[in-house]
Amino acid sequence: MKLLIRLIISTLAIIVAANVVPGVAVAGTMTAVIVAIVLGILNTFLKPVLQILALPITILTLGLFYIVVNVFIIYLASYLVDGFSISGFLSALFFGLVVSIVSGILGMFLD
Repeated sequence: MKLLIRLIISTLAIIVAANVVPGVAVAGTMTAVIVAIVLGILNTFLKPVLQILALPITILTLGLFYIVVNVFIIYLASYLVDGFSISGFLSALFFGLVVSIVSGILGMFLD
């Protein structure tokens, strides 16, 4: 049940971010659900590997390289999901920021 609630929160956050951030397009609600699932899978399995591989660069940049890893994950999701597109680095950056903020706020109300 908790997984379903997290999926709904992520989907809503993706829809909000797509409407707020210029350069981000999500074809519909079902596409947003698929994006939420794909981002969840990528963040669970690929992101930790990328963070370990990028650790030396991350240390040199005092943690700022994590932003690049997050943007890469979002770009990869846009490549994998038809109907989800990101037009540039800043769009992906702000998309990730808005999704995180909206998910956090909704999560506080639902937990």
